[in-house]
Amino acid sequence: MPRIRSRGKLPHWEADNAIYFVTFRLADSLPQHVLHGFEFERRDIIATAVKMNRALSTAEQKGLEDLVSERIQDKLDGGTGSCVLARPAIADLVSKTLQHFAQTRYRMFAWCVMPNHVHVLFRILGNCSLADLVRSWKSYSAREANVLLGRTGRFWQREYYDHLVRSEEEFHRVVGYIAENPAKAGLKNWKWVGVELGL
Repeated sequence: MPRIRSRGKLPHWEADNAIYFVTFRLADSLPQHVLHGFEFERRDIIATAVKMNRALSTAEQKGLEDLVSERIQDKLDGGTGSCVLARPAIADLVSKTLQHFAQTRYRMFAWCVMPNHVHVLFRILGNCSLADLVRSWKSYSAREANVLLGRTGRFWQREYYDHLVRSEEEFHRVVGYIAENPAKAGLKNWKWVGVELGL
């Protein structure tokens, strides 16, 4: 049975033996005015339903999902922020971090390190929680990346987007999305992407 965990602004759905599609991004990947615009739209959708004393409609729920996923993704693919993940040493570091505990803590199906964000499709193995797993990827890679960059401070955005994959059709759609993301964003010969569907 799925469980809802709330942390920050996004709800997180968790279930045993589930497959997750997770996206996390650099701290400076979206300008504040863009984030404020998205937040205004999100609040407006929710406030409209509250004002009318009703639950969110299917269209409103889809609007919230699109706001968080598709529209933010389009901005990210445009290359906003410092894009330090485009530096080979940093992209290699993040890629190796994602692969480090594959097959022991999680089963990796697809992943992609983009210039300002990361996509991962995986199944958790054992008792590790989704939050702990994402935190470990982000904390290790942030610490090491800041050393490589000769700086300190926040590297990743605190929040992340996660989606519980509920069908085989959806699974294959997400794999395709991750695999094709570099080409869609105009990145030629991008090597920081992988798909592992075999056992």
